Amino acid sequence: MYKRELFYTIRPQLEHKNAIVITGMRQVGKTTLMRQLYDDFVGKRLWFDLDNPLDQMVFESIDYNSVYRELANLAGIENDERMLVCIDEIQNLPEITKIIKYLIDHFGVKFIVTGSSNYYQRNLFPESLSGRKFLYTLPVLSFREFLVFNERISEDQLTRSIDDALKPKSKVEILQWKDLYPDYVEFGGFPEVVITSNKETKRLILRNIFASFFEKDIRVFSELKDVRELRDLILLLAVRNGNMLDITKLSSELGVNRVKMYNYLEFLESIFFLKLLPKYSESVDRTVVGGKKVYFSDTGILNLVAKVTNGQLLETAVANQLGYYGELCFYNKRNSAEIDFILNKEIAFEVKQKAIESDYKKLQKLAGNIGITRQFVISNTLVEHENTVYPWFL
Repeated sequence: MYKRELFYTIRPQLEHKNAIVITGMRQVGKTTLMRQLYDDFVGKRLWFDLDNPLDQMVFESIDYNSVYRELANLAGIENDERMLVCIDEIQNLPEITKIIKYLIDHFGVKFIVTGSSNYYQRNLFPESLSGRKFLYTLPVLSFREFLVFNERISEDQLTRSIDDALKPKSKVEILQWKDLYPDYVEFGGFPEVVITSNKETKRLILRNIFASFFEKDIRVFSELKDVRELRDLILLLAVRNGNMLDITKLSSELGVNRVKMYNYLEFLESIFFLKLLPKYSESVDRTVVGGKKVYFSDTGILNLVAKVTNGQLLETAVANQLGYYGELCFYNKRNSAEIDFILNKEIAFEVKQKAIESDYKKLQKLAGNIGITRQFVISNTLVEHENTVYPWFL
């Protein structure tokens, strides 16, 4: 099993008392990541899958001390040995978070738990595990992780900074990974999709992932009685991918009021189905107002649900890749000029299928006007310019 970059971020926290909570979309590899951390832990270990009613029974007692005694007995604990308890699909037993808090406080039990939806995590964990958790989100594969899964680089080449990604490359370096990038853009970064070679099978897997989203996440985590509205909204958002949202127009097309539209968008963002990027502003408060740009969290799903352009797919892939390095926003000058992405309010990026000289000059002027001195054009085609970045290096 290949390791994800997040494994190396979480591993040092195995020594800390806080529970580790891993969340993200379905089928991004949360269970596999937890299994790798489980295998890396030094001490007694237990694994529970709360999709299994028998595993749920261990945590059903109202006597939390007896729950600990049973866990200690199952693990073969002697002389207050350290114990790790891994719990998969925690959303199936919401009351378990009270037990986790108690066992952390009274017995020093180390927990790693997974849950499919931040919508659930956000509403429950702040109350029950406040100050006792480290929350991590596992996204679909980055392109570097994609290279690991295709055995083009090793796992020790995963962790790096945006500065490493932006360093100048020789022509030999530039060409070494270019051949794999179109597949990543077309089919996205779900692990099962990536390790499958047949293209038609890849599409079938993506269909199953999309279907499971409707069958499980939406029906479990929302109060929707009819999912057709949300399905239709997803289709409307797909063709708008990479564009600023006009909530009034979107509400009119879907036939719902603005409040319901905002609730739908918040739900889709909270379960990691899509991202809404705010406008750039030097004022922290102003980044939360005004139109936002929408991006699907996986290009494979985007390509599945709507006929989009190659430019939309490329821009979405880049948005997801840059998201690994920090906070993204975009700049819009009264709808007359725009910068695609600004990372951490420090670096400006413009995405092009093939960059030309005027793209650099325009970006330099726009970014300079708002005080951003680092600017790069991301080109999907080889060009001769020192401020060019290729998306397969992000």
